Amino acid sequence: MKQIILKTGETLKIRKAKSEDAQNVLNFTNKACGETDFLTFGPGEFLLTVEQEQQFLESIDKLNNAVYLVGEIDGQIIGTASFVGGSRPRIAHTGEFGMCILKEHWGKGIGTELLKYLMDYTRSTGIIRKLNLRVRADNLPAIHLYKKLGFAECGRITREVNVKGKFHDSILMEYEIE
Repeated sequence: MKQIILKTGETLKIRKAKSEDAQNVLNFTNKACGETDFLTFGPGEFLLTVEQEQQFLESIDKLNNAVYLVGEIDGQIIGTASFVGGSRPRIAHTGEFGMCILKEHWGKGIGTELLKYLMDYTRSTGIIRKLNLRVRADNLPAIHLYKKLGFAECGRITREVNVKGKFHDSILMEYEIE
């Protein structure tokens, strides 16, 4: 666990999620998906039950190349970051991560702190050697954050996301761990 004092004076606590967090993670996810079109799902489209979320968090905790982090302010989940590596030996060293922060907390440096923590965790495993991500091409603040922390563009998927009848490209980015 790590605590950071944000520029707003608020205390951000970052820790690994536990199965007991399942309901709060679902509440967070259902709120977040209604606040932005940058996610791959919208309101009413994330259909896990509390039991399924508990099982998912338990399964992540058992893997040595995966992590699910929560960021909290005043005991409330306001952000998450997760990474899952490959399930077979030849690809166990690489995988994709995702991150989300509630809109009211954008611009406070929480994304930077969550991603730094995630990157430190992945380095510490001794297994994970590469982080991959997909980001919508028009999500400029996220792209700026990823580049600031050393991610490089490595490709593009055209028309990958369809939101309200409009197609959006995704940019592929990568970060190699030495």
